Amino acid sequence: MAWALTLCMVELILAQLAAWRSGEGFTPLRRARWLQTACRQVTRSLGIRFRVTGTPPMNGLLVSNHLSYLDILIYSAALPCVFVSKAEVNKWPYFGFAARQGGTIFIDRTRRVSAQEVAQEMARRLADPVPILVFPEGTSSDGAQVVRFHSSLFEPAAATGAVVTPAAVRYESAGGAPESDLCWFGDESFMSHLWRTLGGPGFTAELIFGQPRVYANRREAALETYEEVAQMRGDRRNLTAISR
Repeated sequence: MAWALTLCMVELILAQLAAWRSGEGFTPLRRARWLQTACRQVTRSLGIRFRVTGTPPMNGLLVSNHLSYLDILIYSAALPCVFVSKAEVNKWPYFGFAARQGGTIFIDRTRRVSAQEVAQEMARRLADPVPILVFPEGTSSDGAQVVRFHSSLFEPAAATGAVVTPAAVRYESAGGAPESDLCWFGDESFMSHLWRTLGGPGFTAELIFGQPRVYANRREAALETYEEVAQMRGDRRNLTAISR
């Protein structure tokens, strides 16, 4: 993994040089493609396999359930995309820098003005040929059920008429362990979870992509995509109560 992370930085320098020579600059698409290449190298180094069901989108808002920081790695390996992430990630050693270079939009949930700034930035970037991936549950879970979606992250797409594509991620352990063993939730530290994952028998991630749609308002978008993601995950509980 250490070698793969080092190679990612080499690839970043090469990508930036190519962007400079082209005269186009390090565009959002170039950033997303660099991140895709980097994450494919890291997933291979970790022995993580993934398969894709459905068609990954090329633009708009991409909405998924959230199981772990591994979701980001796997989605990035599967398709060029950018993320909306909590501000704390920006301060992480190495990964914060990589996230910035990949075009991540950071949101500080302790500042109301940050949410407004993020909404404006999302509305601007929805015009780019790169999907913005969000995890509207607001936290990672143990996979037992999809947590209700916060509708605020859907507002930029509803306001601009951008398409919204639902997606679901699931994990299958090579050793037959429950999915929750691979999820990062609760009070477990990042390094503890990473070390345990590296020492495991490996796993396969499945990414399932639904059909893109345009929604009239954020609450309709949150409710319907929540139901679709829950169905793709096989969550049979009563699908209600989207937060406002």
